[in-house]
This record gives sequence, C-alpha cells and structure tokens, in this order.
Amino acid sequence: MPRGSLIAVLLCVSGLAACSDPAVDRFQGYVEGEFVYVAASQAGRLERLTVRRGDAVRAGAPLFALEATLEAAAQRQAAQQLSAAQAQYADLLTGKRAPEIAVLRAQLAQAMAADRNAAEQWRRDQALAGSGAVSQAQLDASRAAAEAAAERVRELRDQLAVAALPGREQQIAAQAAQVEAARAQLAQAQWRLDEKTLRAGQDAQVYDTLYRLGEWVPAGSPVVRLLPPGNVKVRFFVPETTVGRLHPGQSVRLQCDGCACELPATIRYVAGEAEYTPPVIYSNETRDKLVFMVEAWPTPADAGVLHPGQPLTVTLP
Repeated sequence: MPRGSLIAVLLCVSGLAACSDPAVDRFQGYVEGEFVYVAASQAGRLERLTVRRGDAVRAGAPLFALEATLEAAAQRQAAQQLSAAQAQYADLLTGKRAPEIAVLRAQLAQAMAADRNAAEQWRRDQALAGSGAVSQAQLDASRAAAEAAAERVRELRDQLAVAALPGREQQIAAQAAQVEAARAQLAQAQWRLDEKTLRAGQDAQVYDTLYRLGEWVPAGSPVVRLLPPGNVKVRFFVPETTVGRLHPGQSVRLQCDGCACELPATIRYVAGEAEYTPPVIYSNETRDKLVFMVEAWPTPADAGVLHPGQPLTVTLP
C-alpha cells in the first residue's frame, strides 16, 4: 500500500476512534427561537400585508398597515389647530397690522391740521378781543376748540405708539402655552397614525403571519411573527457531573444533520436548578438522573442554517 494511502487510512481510523471515544462530552439538544411578535397598539382592519411567511426583511422594512381613516383625520385637525395657535401667537408679537397703523397715522395728520387751525383761530380771537370786536363767549369757544384739537393730537399719537407694541406679557404667555398644547396634540395624533403602519425593528425572517387582509385586528394582537438571527439559540441538558464545568461565555460546538461542518456557539445561560430528564434525550443511562438546562447562542451568521425544533448534538470542549 502506498505510504500516502496508509496515512489516510490511519487518520480515518483515528477519527472514528475519536468519534466513538466515550470521554468526549456530547449531549443532545434542539434549536429554539425567541420570536418577536409585531403588533399595533391601535385596533383596525388589516389593509396591507407586505410580507409573507419565509421572507427575509431588513430593519425598517414595512410589514403591515391597518386602516387609519380616523387617525389621519385627527392628525390633519391637530395640524390645523397648531397653525391657528401659531398665527395668533405671531399676531400678538407684532402688534397692529400695517393698514391699521396707516389709518391711525392719517387720523393723526388730520388732527394735527385741525389743531393748527384751532390754535390760529384762538390767536386771532385773542388779538381782536382787546378792541371789543370779539365777545368773551367767542374767545372762550375758540380757546376750548384749540385745547380739544391739541388733546386729540396727543390721543392719536398715544394710540399710534400703542399700536406698535406687542400684546401684553400675560396674553403672550397664555398664547405660547396654547401653541405648545397644540403641538403636543399633533404629536399624539401623529403617533397614533404612525402606529397603524408597522416596520421591522431589525433584520429578521418572517416566521409566520397571523391575520389575512380585511380581517379586524384587535389592539395589541400580533400580526407578524419575526425571528431575528440573534434570537436563535440552542438548548441542551447536562448531568450534575458536568454542569460544574460550564459557565456563561464558554464555547461549544454544534453538529446537525445537513450542516457542512461544526458550528461554534457560546453559552449564555446555565440553569441554577435541576430538573428531570426531558423525553427528547431519554436514554437508559440518564432516565433516572437529574439534569441542568444550558442555553448556547450560535453566531448570527450561522443562525440561518438552524431552525426551531431541529435536533442537534452539542460537544463540549
């Protein structure tokens, strides 16, 4: 026999011997998935279902949408109420409108002209009163007219100054609070509307869809069941003589039918209490013994070849 063939045979025999070596710790286990149930917080009729069972979805991809006529109308109403509150707030900050100020200025100009005329008439009447050409009553009337015209000018000037001022501080503060309240109502309405359209929170496989188009979906009832790669784990059971050597963070190897090679996994959980041997690993050697449950997680890259319920063998280092 050629030397190379002899070496190959010896390696195969040694490999078979290692596989049958009882000193190697091997345990039967199975794959389990921690599913993500995607549900809407609002009730409604299922209007769109954009995924099917078995689809692979990316984070942010749309999953389904419920009928949202009322929520959309409430969102538009809240948006209009916010716009109205903001407009009132801006109006309080700017004072009178430009046309109103223009009217006051025109009235002021008229009053100033009337004031000049009244003042001139009073001066003429005062000059004529010394010669007796103007009676005392007419002099008193012209003086009163001049004083009234001057007072009207002061009044319009004050009105023009007030028109340029914003609203009172209390009014501005109250309207600012109205704006914030309207903004909060809009945020609530937008949240309720957004809750009618659900998206994937992470990359995952669509494991199942639980409703069909047109069916009524109660609030909080899952519509899509997802299985992210990071949520695939392996559960196996070890006897009391072995559990003391296991700890979170420890590496194990997985073997399954159809797997091209062993898959690495990391232990994350070791049960603190014993339980009876489950039927899945029933054997004459372990049927009367207590075992401890251990959970190990494969890498997300390897999780795609594993399926919940799939049996496999776990080998300890």
